[in-house]
Amino acid sequence: MSVELIASAVALGMAALLLVWLSLVMAAAEGAVSRVTKSSLNNLVLGLQTDGELSQFSRMKRIDKVHRVQGLIVDRHATTGSCAFFRVLCNIMTGVLVSSMAGLLRLPVWADLVSGFVFSLLVAVISVKARPRFNGARKPLDIMLRHARAVALAVALTPFARPSKAERGGAGRDDDLSDDEELEKIQIEQGRVMVDQLVEAGAFDPEISEMLNSVLTLSTTLTREIMVPRTDMICIGQETPLASALKLFSRSGFSRIPVIGEDVDDLKGILYLKDVVKAIAFEPEAEDRVAGSMARKAVLVPESKPVDDLFHSMQRTRHHLAIVVDEYGGIAGLVTIEDAIEQIVGELEDEHDRIQHDEPQRIGEHTWKLPARTPIAELEDIFEIDIDEDDVDTVYGLLTKLLGSVPIVGSSAVTRGLKLTAADAAGRRKKIATIIVEPAGGPDQREKTEADGTGLDEAQA
Repeated sequence: MSVELIASAVALGMAALLLVWLSLVMAAAEGAVSRVTKSSLNNLVLGLQTDGELSQFSRMKRIDKVHRVQGLIVDRHATTGSCAFFRVLCNIMTGVLVSSMAGLLRLPVWADLVSGFVFSLLVAVISVKARPRFNGARKPLDIMLRHARAVALAVALTPFARPSKAERGGAGRDDDLSDDEELEKIQIEQGRVMVDQLVEAGAFDPEISEMLNSVLTLSTTLTREIMVPRTDMICIGQETPLASALKLFSRSGFSRIPVIGEDVDDLKGILYLKDVVKAIAFEPEAEDRVAGSMARKAVLVPESKPVDDLFHSMQRTRHHLAIVVDEYGGIAGLVTIEDAIEQIVGELEDEHDRIQHDEPQRIGEHTWKLPARTPIAELEDIFEIDIDEDDVDTVYGLLTKLLGSVPIVGSSAVTRGLKLTAADAAGRRKKIATIIVEPAGGPDQREKTEADGTGLDEAQA
Protein backbone atom coordinates (compact mmCIF):
# COMPACT_ATOMS: atom_id res chain seq x y z
CA MET A 1 0.00 0.00 0.00
CA SER A 2 1.42 3.36 -1.05
CA VAL A 3 2.15 6.21 1.30
CA GLU A 4 -0.27 8.42 -0.65
CA LEU A 5 -3.22 6.10 0.07
CA ILE A 6 -2.38 5.91 3.76
CA ALA A 7 -2.10 9.71 3.94
CA SER A 8 -5.44 10.10 2.17
CA ALA A 9 -7.09 7.63 4.57
CA VAL A 10 -5.67 9.51 7.56
CA ALA A 11 -6.90 12.83 6.11
CA LEU A 12 -10.39 11.38 5.66
CA GLY A 13 -10.32 10.07 9.23
CA MET A 14 -9.33 13.50 10.56
CA ALA A 15 -12.09 15.10 8.50
CA ALA A 16 -14.62 12.64 9.92
CA LEU A 17 -13.55 13.49 13.48
CA LEU A 18 -13.83 17.20 12.66
CA LEU A 19 -17.37 16.64 11.37
CA VAL A 20 -18.26 14.78 14.59
CA TRP A 21 -17.09 17.79 16.62
CA LEU A 22 -19.01 20.17 14.35
CA SER A 23 -22.16 18.05 14.74
CA LEU A 24 -21.92 18.30 18.52
CA VAL A 25 -21.37 22.06 18.29
CA MET A 26 -24.44 22.50 16.07
CA ALA A 27 -26.53 20.40 18.46
CA ALA A 28 -25.41 22.52 21.44
CA ALA A 29 -26.12 25.75 19.54
CA GLU A 30 -29.53 24.40 18.54
CA GLY A 31 -30.40 24.01 22.20
CA ALA A 32 -28.89 27.37 23.22
CA VAL A 33 -30.25 29.75 20.61
CA SER A 34 -33.82 29.56 21.90
CA ARG A 35 -32.75 30.47 25.45
CA VAL A 36 -30.51 33.47 24.93
CA THR A 37 -32.36 36.73 25.60
CA LYS A 38 -31.67 40.18 24.22
CA SER A 39 -31.61 41.65 27.71
CA SER A 40 -28.81 39.28 28.81
CA LEU A 41 -26.72 40.27 25.80
CA ASN A 42 -27.32 43.99 26.42
CA ASN A 43 -26.28 43.57 30.05
CA LEU A 44 -23.14 41.74 28.94
CA VAL A 45 -22.18 44.58 26.57
CA LEU A 46 -22.73 47.11 29.35
CA GLY A 47 -20.55 45.05 31.70
CA LEU A 48 -17.74 44.81 29.13
CA GLN A 49 -17.85 48.54 28.45
CA THR A 50 -17.45 49.35 32.15
CA ASP A 51 -14.82 46.67 32.93
CA GLY A 52 -11.63 48.58 33.69
CA GLU A 53 -9.44 45.45 33.81
CA LEU A 54 -9.83 44.69 30.09
CA SER A 55 -7.61 46.20 27.41
CA GLN A 56 -9.28 48.07 24.57
CA PHE A 57 -8.43 45.26 22.14
CA SER A 58 -9.91 42.51 24.36
CA ARG A 59 -12.99 44.62 25.09
CA MET A 60 -13.74 45.24 21.42
CA LYS A 61 -13.11 41.61 20.53
CA ARG A 62 -15.58 40.36 23.13
CA ILE A 63 -18.16 43.00 22.24
CA ASP A 64 -17.86 41.93 18.60
CA LYS A 65 -18.76 38.36 19.65
CA VAL A 66 -21.79 39.64 21.52
CA HIS A 67 -22.93 41.63 18.49
CA ARG A 68 -22.55 38.52 16.35
CA VAL A 69 -24.78 36.55 18.74
CA GLN A 70 -27.29 39.41 18.75
CA GLY A 71 -27.52 39.08 14.99
CA LEU A 72 -28.08 35.32 15.28
CA ILE A 73 -31.03 35.60 17.67
CA VAL A 74 -32.82 38.22 15.60
CA ASP A 75 -34.39 35.28 13.77
CA ARG A 76 -34.18 32.28 16.10
CA HIS A 77 -36.14 30.09 13.70
CA ALA A 78 -33.62 30.56 10.90
CA THR A 79 -30.64 29.99 13.21
CA THR A 80 -32.18 26.86 14.71
CA GLY A 81 -33.00 25.51 11.23
CA SER A 82 -29.45 26.12 10.00
CA CYS A 83 -27.93 24.36 13.02
CA ALA A 84 -30.26 21.39 12.58
CA PHE A 85 -29.40 21.15 8.86
CA PHE A 86 -25.63 21.14 9.44
CA ARG A 87 -25.96 18.70 12.35
CA VAL A 88 -27.75 16.17 10.11
CA LEU A 89 -25.35 16.84 7.22
CA CYS A 90 -22.31 16.27 9.43
CA ASN A 91 -23.73 12.98 10.71
CA ILE A 92 -24.30 11.79 7.15
CA MET A 93 -20.88 12.90 5.94
CA THR A 94 -19.05 11.13 8.76
CA GLY A 95 -20.44 7.78 7.59
CA VAL A 96 -19.58 8.62 3.98
CA LEU A 97 -16.01 9.60 4.84
CA VAL A 98 -15.39 6.46 6.90
CA SER A 99 -16.75 4.30 4.06
CA SER A 100 -14.49 6.14 1.63
CA MET A 101 -11.54 5.64 3.95
CA ALA A 102 -12.24 1.91 4.03
CA GLY A 103 -12.42 1.94 0.23
CA LEU A 104 -8.99 3.55 0.01
CA LEU A 105 -7.64 0.76 2.15
CA ARG A 106 -9.03 -1.66 -0.51
CA LEU A 107 -11.38 -3.45 1.83
CA PRO A 108 -14.34 -5.41 0.43
CA VAL A 109 -17.52 -3.45 -0.38
CA TRP A 110 -19.43 -5.03 2.50
CA ALA A 111 -16.61 -3.93 4.84
CA ASP A 112 -16.91 -0.37 3.52
CA LEU A 113 -20.63 -0.29 4.32
CA VAL A 114 -20.24 -1.94 7.72
CA SER A 115 -17.44 0.44 8.75
CA GLY A 116 -19.53 3.49 7.77
CA PHE A 117 -22.56 2.13 9.64
CA VAL A 118 -20.58 1.25 12.78
CA PHE A 119 -18.88 4.64 12.88
CA SER A 120 -22.23 6.46 12.46
CA LEU A 121 -23.66 4.33 15.26
CA LEU A 122 -20.68 5.21 17.45
CA VAL A 123 -21.22 8.92 16.75
CA ALA A 124 -24.89 8.58 17.73
CA VAL A 125 -23.90 6.95 21.04
CA ILE A 126 -21.38 9.73 21.70
CA SER A 127 -24.06 12.35 20.97
CA VAL A 128 -26.42 10.72 23.46
CA LYS A 129 -23.76 10.49 26.17
CA ALA A 130 -22.43 14.02 25.62
CA ARG A 131 -25.97 15.51 25.57
CA PRO A 132 -24.93 18.67 23.70
CA ARG A 133 -28.46 20.07 23.59
CA PHE A 134 -28.75 19.79 27.35
CA ASN A 135 -25.46 21.64 27.79
CA GLY A 136 -26.64 24.29 25.35
CA ALA A 137 -29.85 24.76 27.31
CA ARG A 138 -27.98 24.88 30.63
CA LYS A 139 -25.36 27.45 29.54
CA PRO A 140 -26.87 29.06 26.44
CA LEU A 141 -24.94 32.33 26.56
CA ASP A 142 -21.54 30.66 26.94
CA ILE A 143 -22.24 28.21 24.11
CA MET A 144 -23.40 30.92 21.71
CA LEU A 145 -20.42 33.19 22.46
CA ARG A 146 -17.93 30.34 22.10
CA HIS A 147 -19.26 29.11 18.76
CA ALA A 148 -20.70 32.31 17.30
CA ARG A 149 -18.48 32.19 14.18
CA ALA A 150 -19.35 28.59 13.32
CA VAL A 151 -23.08 29.21 13.81
CA ALA A 152 -22.94 32.44 11.79
CA LEU A 153 -21.22 30.57 8.93
CA ALA A 154 -23.88 27.86 9.04
CA VAL A 155 -26.64 30.50 8.83
CA ALA A 156 -24.93 32.24 5.93
CA LEU A 157 -24.60 28.96 3.96
CA THR A 158 -28.24 27.94 4.47
CA PRO A 159 -30.54 30.79 3.40
CA PHE A 160 -33.20 28.17 2.60
CA ALA A 161 -33.47 27.35 6.32
CA ARG A 162 -35.28 30.63 7.01
CA PRO A 163 -38.99 29.81 7.55
CA SER A 164 -41.60 31.70 5.57
CA LYS A 165 -44.21 33.94 7.17
CA ALA A 166 -46.88 31.32 6.53
CA GLU A 167 -44.81 28.66 8.29
CA ARG A 168 -44.27 30.94 11.30
CA GLY A 169 -47.96 31.68 11.54
CA GLY A 170 -48.73 27.97 11.32
CA ALA A 171 -46.31 27.32 14.17
CA GLY A 172 -48.45 29.48 16.43
CA ARG A 173 -46.23 32.55 16.53
CA ASP A 174 -47.98 35.72 17.67
CA ASP A 175 -46.77 38.62 15.51
CA ASP A 176 -47.83 41.10 18.20
CA LEU A 177 -45.20 39.70 20.58
CA SER A 178 -41.58 40.75 20.60
CA ASP A 179 -38.87 38.14 20.26
CA ASP A 180 -38.16 38.02 24.00
CA GLU A 181 -41.88 37.96 24.83
CA GLU A 182 -42.38 34.99 22.53
CA LEU A 183 -39.40 33.25 24.16
CA GLU A 184 -40.88 33.86 27.61
CA LYS A 185 -44.23 32.49 26.46
CA ILE A 186 -42.54 29.33 25.16
CA GLN A 187 -40.60 28.86 28.39
CA ILE A 188 -43.77 29.22 30.48
CA GLU A 189 -45.50 26.57 28.39
CA GLN A 190 -42.49 24.28 28.81
CA GLY A 191 -42.64 24.85 32.57
CA ARG A 192 -46.32 23.91 32.67
CA VAL A 193 -45.65 20.71 30.76
CA MET A 194 -42.85 19.83 33.20
CA VAL A 195 -45.13 20.46 36.19
CA ASP A 196 -47.84 18.25 34.68
CA GLN A 197 -45.30 15.50 34.09
CA LEU A 198 -44.18 15.67 37.74
CA VAL A 199 -47.81 15.38 38.87
CA GLU A 200 -48.37 12.36 36.65
CA ALA A 201 -45.22 10.78 38.10
CA GLY A 202 -46.61 11.28 41.61
CA ALA A 203 -43.90 13.72 42.68
CA PHE A 204 -46.50 15.95 44.35
CA ASP A 205 -50.26 16.38 44.59
CA PRO A 206 -52.46 18.40 42.17
CA GLU A 207 -52.80 21.30 44.63
CA ILE A 208 -49.04 21.87 44.50
CA SER A 209 -49.21 21.62 40.70
CA GLU A 210 -51.83 24.36 40.61
CA MET A 211 -49.67 26.59 42.82
CA LEU A 212 -46.61 26.05 40.61
CA ASN A 213 -48.62 26.84 37.49
CA SER A 214 -49.81 30.02 39.20
CA VAL A 215 -46.21 30.99 39.93
CA LEU A 216 -45.35 30.53 36.25
CA THR A 217 -48.09 32.98 35.24
CA LEU A 218 -47.17 35.72 37.75
CA SER A 219 -44.93 37.43 35.21
CA THR A 220 -47.76 37.59 32.65
CA THR A 221 -50.45 38.72 35.11
CA LEU A 222 -50.75 42.49 35.44
CA THR A 223 -51.59 44.48 38.56
CA ARG A 224 -54.84 45.72 37.03
CA GLU A 225 -56.12 42.14 36.99
CA ILE A 226 -55.84 41.65 40.76
CA MET A 227 -56.43 45.15 42.14
CA VAL A 228 -59.49 46.44 43.98
CA PRO A 229 -61.03 48.94 41.51
CA ARG A 230 -61.56 52.54 42.60
CA THR A 231 -65.33 52.04 42.67
CA ASP A 232 -64.82 49.49 45.47
CA MET A 233 -62.42 51.57 47.56
CA ILE A 234 -63.34 52.94 50.98
CA CYS A 235 -61.64 56.28 51.42
CA ILE A 236 -61.73 58.91 54.13
CA GLY A 237 -61.76 62.70 53.81
CA GLN A 238 -58.65 64.53 54.94
CA GLU A 239 -60.72 66.74 57.29
CA THR A 240 -62.41 63.79 59.04
CA PRO A 241 -61.71 63.72 62.83
CA LEU A 242 -59.75 60.74 64.11
CA ALA A 243 -62.67 59.71 66.32
CA SER A 244 -64.84 59.25 63.23
CA ALA A 245 -61.96 57.58 61.42
CA LEU A 246 -61.69 55.04 64.23
CA LYS A 247 -65.38 54.19 63.79
CA LEU A 248 -64.84 53.72 60.06
CA PHE A 249 -61.91 51.39 60.72
CA SER A 250 -64.11 49.36 63.06
CA ARG A 251 -67.10 49.17 60.72
CA SER A 252 -65.14 48.46 57.53
CA GLY A 253 -62.73 45.96 59.08
CA PHE A 254 -59.70 47.46 57.30
CA SER A 255 -56.46 48.56 58.94
CA ARG A 256 -55.36 50.92 56.13
CA ILE A 257 -57.60 53.43 54.36
CA PRO A 258 -56.66 55.97 51.65
CA VAL A 259 -57.04 59.63 52.61
CA ILE A 260 -58.43 61.89 49.87
CA GLY A 261 -59.21 65.54 49.29
CA GLU A 262 -61.95 66.65 46.91
CA ASP A 263 -62.20 63.29 45.15
CA VAL A 264 -60.42 59.95 44.85
CA ASP A 265 -57.85 61.32 42.41
CA ASP A 266 -56.87 63.91 45.03
CA LEU A 267 -54.92 61.36 47.08
CA LYS A 268 -53.30 62.67 50.27
CA GLY A 269 -51.86 59.45 51.68
CA ILE A 270 -52.75 56.31 53.64
CA LEU A 271 -54.17 56.34 57.18
CA TYR A 272 -53.09 53.43 59.40
CA LEU A 273 -55.29 52.06 62.17
CA LYS A 274 -52.32 51.52 64.49
CA ASP A 275 -51.32 55.19 64.12
CA VAL A 276 -54.83 56.36 65.06
CA VAL A 277 -55.09 53.97 68.02
CA LYS A 278 -51.66 54.95 69.31
CA ALA A 279 -52.45 58.67 69.04
CA ILE A 280 -55.82 58.43 70.77
CA ALA A 281 -54.57 56.05 73.47
CA PHE A 282 -51.75 58.34 74.59
CA GLU A 283 -53.32 61.71 73.70
CA PRO A 284 -57.09 61.84 74.33
CA GLU A 285 -57.26 65.29 72.73
CA ALA A 286 -56.00 63.70 69.49
CA GLU A 287 -59.58 62.65 68.71
CA ASP A 288 -60.14 66.12 67.27
CA ARG A 289 -57.16 65.88 64.92
CA VAL A 290 -57.99 65.32 61.26
CA ALA A 291 -57.11 62.26 59.22
CA GLY A 292 -54.91 64.19 56.82
CA SER A 293 -52.50 65.14 59.59
CA MET A 294 -51.60 61.49 60.22
CA ALA A 295 -51.62 60.15 56.68
CA ARG A 296 -48.49 58.38 55.54
CA LYS A 297 -47.07 58.72 52.05
CA ALA A 298 -48.79 56.36 49.62
CA VAL A 299 -46.87 53.91 47.45
CA LEU A 300 -47.89 54.26 43.79
CA VAL A 301 -47.59 51.46 41.23
CA PRO A 302 -48.62 51.40 37.55
CA GLU A 303 -51.51 49.15 36.61
CA SER A 304 -49.33 47.50 33.93
CA LYS A 305 -46.76 46.23 36.48
CA PRO A 306 -46.40 42.41 36.43
CA VAL A 307 -47.59 40.75 39.63
CA ASP A 308 -44.24 39.06 40.33
CA ASP A 309 -42.44 42.42 40.22
CA LEU A 310 -45.17 43.93 42.40
CA PHE A 311 -44.86 41.17 44.99
CA HIS A 312 -41.06 41.42 45.24
CA SER A 313 -41.22 45.22 45.37
CA MET A 314 -43.76 45.24 48.21
CA GLN A 315 -41.83 42.54 50.02
CA ARG A 316 -38.57 44.47 49.70
CA THR A 317 -40.02 47.84 50.81
CA ARG A 318 -42.24 46.24 53.50
CA HIS A 319 -45.42 47.87 52.24
CA HIS A 320 -48.63 45.84 52.36
CA LEU A 321 -50.79 48.29 50.38
CA ALA A 322 -50.15 50.31 47.22
CA ILE A 323 -52.27 52.67 45.16
CA VAL A 324 -52.61 51.69 41.49
CA VAL A 325 -52.47 54.47 38.90
CA ASP A 326 -53.50 54.29 35.26
CA GLU A 327 -51.61 55.55 32.22
CA TYR A 328 -53.06 59.04 32.68
CA GLY A 329 -51.98 59.35 36.31
CA GLY A 330 -55.46 58.85 37.75
CA ILE A 331 -56.27 56.46 40.59
CA ALA A 332 -57.31 53.10 39.16
CA GLY A 333 -57.62 51.19 42.44
CA LEU A 334 -55.54 49.70 45.20
CA VAL A 335 -53.67 46.44 45.69
CA THR A 336 -52.37 44.60 48.74
CA ILE A 337 -49.63 42.05 49.12
CA GLU A 338 -52.35 39.51 49.98
CA ASP A 339 -53.83 40.04 46.50
CA ALA A 340 -50.49 38.93 45.01
CA ILE A 341 -50.27 35.93 47.37
CA GLU A 342 -53.77 34.85 46.32
CA GLN A 343 -52.50 34.46 42.77
CA ILE A 344 -50.30 31.63 44.07
CA VAL A 345 -52.28 29.93 46.84
CA GLY A 346 -55.80 30.76 45.68
CA GLU A 347 -58.60 32.67 47.38
CA LEU A 348 -58.01 33.29 51.08
CA GLU A 349 -61.23 32.81 53.02
CA ASP A 350 -61.97 32.73 56.72
CA GLU A 351 -64.49 30.84 58.86
CA HIS A 352 -67.19 33.43 58.13
CA ASP A 353 -67.10 33.05 54.36
CA ARG A 354 -69.50 30.13 54.34
CA ILE A 355 -72.41 32.48 55.12
CA GLN A 356 -72.02 34.00 51.68
CA HIS A 357 -73.26 30.71 50.24
CA ASP A 358 -76.14 30.12 52.69
CA GLU A 359 -79.84 30.14 51.81
CA PRO A 360 -82.18 33.00 52.77
CA GLN A 361 -83.20 32.68 56.44
CA ARG A 362 -86.34 33.99 58.12
CA ILE A 363 -85.42 35.57 61.47
CA GLY A 364 -88.70 37.32 62.29
CA GLU A 365 -92.32 37.53 61.29
CA HIS A 366 -91.54 39.88 58.41
CA THR A 367 -87.74 39.96 58.63
CA TRP A 368 -85.35 37.97 56.46
CA LYS A 369 -81.59 37.50 56.51
CA LEU A 370 -80.39 37.17 52.92
CA PRO A 371 -76.93 36.35 51.55
CA ALA A 372 -75.53 39.30 49.63
CA ARG A 373 -75.62 37.29 46.40
CA THR A 374 -79.35 36.59 46.62
CA PRO A 375 -81.00 37.47 43.26
CA ILE A 376 -83.49 40.35 43.30
CA ALA A 377 -86.08 38.02 41.78
CA GLU A 378 -85.94 35.89 44.93
CA LEU A 379 -86.37 38.99 47.09
CA GLU A 380 -89.45 39.92 45.05
CA ASP A 381 -90.90 36.44 45.58
CA ILE A 382 -90.32 36.52 49.35
CA PHE A 383 -92.06 39.89 49.89
CA GLU A 384 -94.42 39.66 46.89
CA ILE A 385 -93.43 43.02 45.43
CA ASP A 386 -92.04 44.33 42.15
CA ILE A 387 -88.72 46.15 42.62
CA ASP A 388 -88.14 46.76 38.90
CA GLU A 389 -84.34 47.30 38.90
CA ASP A 390 -82.83 46.27 35.57
CA ASP A 391 -79.23 47.42 36.11
CA VAL A 392 -78.53 45.29 39.23
CA ASP A 393 -79.10 41.58 39.78
CA THR A 394 -78.46 40.91 43.49
CA VAL A 395 -79.57 42.29 46.84
CA TYR A 396 -76.02 43.55 47.42
CA GLY A 397 -76.07 45.37 44.09
CA LEU A 398 -79.42 46.93 44.98
CA LEU A 399 -78.14 48.24 48.31
CA THR A 400 -75.00 49.58 46.65
CA LYS A 401 -77.11 51.46 44.08
CA LEU A 402 -79.37 52.93 46.76
CA LEU A 403 -76.42 54.10 48.86
CA GLY A 404 -74.39 55.45 45.97
CA SER A 405 -71.32 53.78 47.49
CA VAL A 406 -70.15 50.35 48.51
CA PRO A 407 -71.91 49.49 51.79
CA ILE A 408 -70.15 48.75 55.05
CA VAL A 409 -71.59 47.11 58.14
CA GLY A 410 -74.57 49.17 59.41
CA SER A 411 -75.29 50.97 56.12
CA SER A 412 -78.99 50.91 55.24
CA ALA A 413 -81.43 52.21 52.64
CA VAL A 414 -85.16 52.00 51.94
CA THR A 415 -86.93 51.25 48.68
CA ARG A 416 -90.41 49.95 47.77
CA GLY A 417 -91.32 49.85 51.44
CA LEU A 418 -88.38 47.58 52.36
CA LYS A 419 -85.41 48.52 54.51
CA LEU A 420 -82.11 46.88 53.55
CA THR A 421 -79.33 46.85 56.16
CA ALA A 422 -75.79 45.53 55.71
CA ALA A 423 -75.48 43.05 58.61
CA ASP A 424 -71.93 41.71 58.54
CA ALA A 425 -68.82 41.38 56.39
CA ALA A 426 -66.74 38.33 55.54
CA GLY A 427 -63.59 37.42 53.69
CA ARG A 428 -60.21 39.09 53.52
CA ARG A 429 -61.68 42.07 51.68
CA LYS A 430 -64.45 42.50 54.25
CA LYS A 431 -67.19 42.39 51.65
CA ILE A 432 -70.76 42.47 52.94
CA ALA A 433 -71.92 38.87 53.34
CA THR A 434 -75.52 39.16 54.58
CA ILE A 435 -78.24 41.81 54.33
CA ILE A 436 -81.24 42.16 56.67
CA VAL A 437 -84.47 42.98 54.82
CA GLU A 438 -87.57 44.14 56.73
CA PRO A 439 -90.61 46.37 56.16
CA ALA A 440 -89.94 50.12 56.43
CA GLY A 441 -92.19 52.91 57.68
CA GLY A 442 -93.74 53.80 54.33
CA PRO A 443 -94.25 52.03 51.02
CA ASP A 444 -92.12 54.38 48.93
CA GLN A 445 -89.98 55.98 51.59
CA ARG A 446 -86.35 56.20 50.59
CA GLU A 447 -83.47 57.14 52.82
CA LYS A 448 -79.77 56.59 53.01
CA THR A 449 -77.45 56.27 55.97
CA GLU A 450 -73.76 56.94 55.35
CA ALA A 451 -70.75 55.86 57.38
CA ASP A 452 -69.97 58.18 60.30
CA GLY A 453 -67.49 60.92 59.40
CA THR A 454 -66.66 59.68 55.90
CA GLY A 455 -68.78 61.78 53.57
CA LEU A 456 -67.52 59.68 50.63
CA ASP A 457 -68.71 58.48 47.28
CA GLU A 458 -66.35 55.52 47.07
CA ALA A 459 -65.95 52.33 49.13
CA GLN A 460 -63.58 49.41 49.37
CA ALA A 461 -64.43 45.76 49.06
